[in-house]
Amino acid sequence: MAEYLLKRLVLGIFTLLAILLVSYTMLRLAPGDPTRSTMFGENTAGNALNAEKGELAGNSALRQELNLDKPVFIGFCLWLKQAVRGDFGRSASVDPGRPVTTMILEKLPVTLSLNIWAVIFTYLLAIPIGVYGALKAGSFFDEASALTVFILYSLPVMWVGLFLQALFCEGGMFPLLPLKGVAAENLDLNIWQLQWEALRYRILPVLCLTYGGFAGLSRYTRNSMLEVIHADYIRTARAKGVPPFQVTWHHAFRNALITLITLFGGILPALISGSVLVEYIFNIPGMGSLSLLAMSSRDYPLQMALFAFTGFLTLSGILLSDLLYAAADPRIKLNR
Repeated sequence: MAEYLLKRLVLGIFTLLAILLVSYTMLRLAPGDPTRSTMFGENTAGNALNAEKGELAGNSALRQELNLDKPVFIGFCLWLKQAVRGDFGRSASVDPGRPVTTMILEKLPVTLSLNIWAVIFTYLLAIPIGVYGALKAGSFFDEASALTVFILYSLPVMWVGLFLQALFCEGGMFPLLPLKGVAAENLDLNIWQLQWEALRYRILPVLCLTYGGFAGLSRYTRNSMLEVIHADYIRTARAKGVPPFQVTWHHAFRNALITLITLFGGILPALISGSVLVEYIFNIPGMGSLSLLAMSSRDYPLQMALFAFTGFLTLSGILLSDLLYAAADPRIKLNR
């Protein structure tokens, strides 16, 4: 196991370096950069010349700071040298001068609070429905659940979010929930009132994050169980008088976990990256909104920090999936 982890660690480092190099190269080759903004003053008639000189001087200094005046590979090596020391630089355009690590850590709790609940509800709903649909294949429940999840999976997140706002938010048909934002701190409320207020702001975003994943995961669970419940060892267990609950969850479901574990490997980056559309619709200041701002303003340091963070979590999720494979199926030997 130790040898396997060491090999995967070395491979992961080189893979992450390749991801970051490709990302940095694409950023540099794309037209435009953060130094072409008018953040250095207004060009009024009285100070047009001074503003232009100040902007050119500021742009030149910013280009040198971001290593944009150097070749792509040299610029990447200089950024990597700085990132290895834990310094991912300062924001160039979203919030000029602020460390990008601080900006990410400020947005991270909001995104985590939404996505963790979304993942919990997705698995709690999808797995029982998928398993029961496989056990009752061809029944009315199976056909109705299949139709329902296909409809849910085809609905765009933007449309669902706007529809829920028009239906349940302030100014809608049933104004029960707030329209946008996150719950503000109110010292006049007790702990239970604060939790309820936070819950009111989370219900609709979590619902938008849940329904698509629930639809897909339930069908994957059903199909995986269908492949297992007709196996010879399942028929043998039933013939020996093993209780149906134990046959389903101990024998069949454990061997159907491989597909679910594969999907579970993508949860780590999804938890952190957030949903750009959901956070935009509900005006949530999370990682999705920060990524959108970084892309629209061409904030190179912030974009590279987000790429590094997401790439690391993606590779960690893949490694976690491999370890869970071995835990779920004793036939899988990682040391081989």
